Amino acid sequence: MSKTMSKTEHRPIVGIGVIIENSEKQILIGKRKGDHAPYYSIPGGHLEMGESFEEAAIREIAEECNLRIFDPKVISITNNLKTYKQEGKHSVSVILLVTKFEGQLLNLEPHKCESWEWFNTTKLPKPHFDASEMGIFAYINNVFYSQ
Repeated sequence: MSKTMSKTEHRPIVGIGVIIENSEKQILIGKRKGDHAPYYSIPGGHLEMGESFEEAAIREIAEECNLRIFDPKVISITNNLKTYKQEGKHSVSVILLVTKFEGQLLNLEPHKCESWEWFNTTKLPKPHFDASEMGIFAYINNVFYSQ
């Protein structure tokens, strides 16, 4: 470890992923730009200091999608080793499920995401970001964690 690098820079970061399900049982997915291009992913981001998982989910969805979500529930944890092997960035993601929301869906971060669209879980776009893919797998199969 270099003298200028802290120990915390060598530890996983905590990601937040939110599965938003509409009344037609479709989920919201975006095509990412920048760091996670060309992958598709559920909306989300990173946990801030002092924030609960639910607060982070509410904040991230408002920032990215212009939606107000209600009653987010933790449904899965993912250990994103595929991303670590590809990019050298290790994160652990907390996946939350939301079935109640309001507002007009907008892409508020066009520099990070090309667009948001609703998809049936049996027809997910590819390539898919590993944390999102594992979180959706857990949601579909009603499991908390899988490898």
